[in-house]
Amino acid sequence: MSIARDDFDPIGAIVDWLDACRRGDLNALLNFYDEGAVLECDCEGVSVTGRNAIAAYWAPKLETNRMPAFTLDDVALTGHGVQMDYQSYEGKPVRLYFRFGSSGKIIYTSCGPKVRSAAQPSYN
Repeated sequence: MSIARDDFDPIGAIVDWLDACRRGDLNALLNFYDEGAVLECDCEGVSVTGRNAIAAYWAPKLETNRMPAFTLDDVALTGHGVQMDYQSYEGKPVRLYFRFGSSGKIIYTSCGPKVRSAAQPSYN
């Protein structure tokens, strides 16, 4: 089924993606990805391609249910997709970029640790 670009809500898709992570639902998470999707993780120095490899990457992370894991901090549209700041499965701040294909499936993600700038206050 093809999704018309006007009917696709990339931010809504990312919120649903994050909900699947929060629930630990690997199958629901994988449904967001294109078969040939690429995931690059600077947090761990990993690059994987395809849903099976993405499943192997995410499975152990979804089993770790720490608070405040998978909490949304910020989300915004970019020129090529969506940028999201969230708390990782370990509760650490991460910035994640998503690119979508014409089908509305994720074709590329790239993440890395979100570095707090000196101007941002720490509330810990």
